[in-house]
Amino acid sequence: MSDRNPVARARAIMAINNGYFRSKVLQSAVDLGVFDLLAAGPATAEEIRDRLDLRHRLLREYLDAMVDMGLLEREGVLYRNSADAAEFLVSTSPTYLGGTASQHARLHYHAWGRLADSLRDGHAKSDVRPEGGTQAFVEFYEDAERARRLMQHVDAHNTFMADELVRHFDWSGHRTFTDIGGARGNLAARIVMANPHLRANVVDLPALEPLFDELMANLGVADKVTFHGGDFFARPLPVTDVVVIGHVLPDWPEAERTDIVKRCYDAVRPGGTLIVYDALVDENLNDHDTLLRRLNSTMIRDDHQPFSVEECHELLKEHGFQPERCFVSDTIAHDHVLIAHKPE
Repeated sequence: MSDRNPVARARAIMAINNGYFRSKVLQSAVDLGVFDLLAAGPATAEEIRDRLDLRHRLLREYLDAMVDMGLLEREGVLYRNSADAAEFLVSTSPTYLGGTASQHARLHYHAWGRLADSLRDGHAKSDVRPEGGTQAFVEFYEDAERARRLMQHVDAHNTFMADELVRHFDWSGHRTFTDIGGARGNLAARIVMANPHLRANVVDLPALEPLFDELMANLGVADKVTFHGGDFFARPLPVTDVVVIGHVLPDWPEAERTDIVKRCYDAVRPGGTLIVYDALVDENLNDHDTLLRRLNSTMIRDDHQPFSVEECHELLKEHGFQPERCFVSDTIAHDHVLIAHKPE
C-alpha cells in the first residue's frame, strides 16, 4: 500500500485527469501566435492582448501559467520567450515543434476525446481513417493548407531522426539514398546537408510535390534531392544504395507490408542498406509514454497494426536482407532504428 496520504494520492490522479490543461495552453499559444510575437522582443500583457486581439479577462493568468510551465519568462510586467520556446516554438526555427502542437490540437485531441468509443467499436476516430489505404492520404492532402500543417508535424519528428541517422550510420561509402514515404523531403534534405556528396530521392504522393519544392528551395538542396510522386505500391522504386523507410510499415496489413519490403529489396543495389525507423513494439520498452504513442497511431488510422522489433527482423530476413543492428533512437518518440544489409 502506498505510504502517501490520501490527499497526495488523490492529487496524483487529478494530475492525470487534468493533463490536457497544460497541453491546451501550449497548443493555443502556438495557434494564437504568442511565441512568434515575443520572438520580436518582450511585451506586457496589455501589448500582447492588443497585438493578438485577445479579450479574455484572465489573460495575465494564462501568461503566468506559461511562465510556471517554463514556456515564458517574466521580468516585472514584461513577458519573453524562454530559451526552450525560442528554440522550439518560434515558427522560423529549424527545430520548430509548433506544427506538431497544432496537429495534435486539430486532429489528435479530438480523436482521443472519443477513446472510449474507439475501444468499444475498434475504429479510429480521426478524419484520416477511410479504409482505402493510400486513398486516405490522397483525400487528406486535397486541402493544401491541411497538408502543410501535417508536414510541419511530420518535420518536427523527422528533423531529430535525420540527426540520428547522420550520427549512427556511415554514409561515406554511399552515393544515393531513397526515402520511402518521405513526405516533403525534410529528412532527406537534412541528411544531404550533412553529407554533401549524397544525392537523394523522395517517394510520396504527388500532392506533396509543391511543398517539397518549396522546402528544398528554402534549404538550398533543390539540385540534390529529387521528388518521385506516386503510390509506392504501384510503381518501381528508384534504384539506390540505401533505402530509408520510416513510420510506414505498421500502417499496413501483413500483405502490403511484405510487398513494401520486397520493393525495397529490388530497389537496393547489392551490398546496399535498408534503414527502418518506427515506433515498434518492444517488450523491453513498455513505459507508458511508448504505449500511449502506439495507441495514438491506432486512434488516427484504422490501418495501423501492432508490429514488433522481432517481426520486423524476421520480415527483413525472409525477403533477403541481413539485419545488422537495432537501437533505440534519441528522438522525440524514441523510435527503433533497424539497419539491414543486402548481400553482394
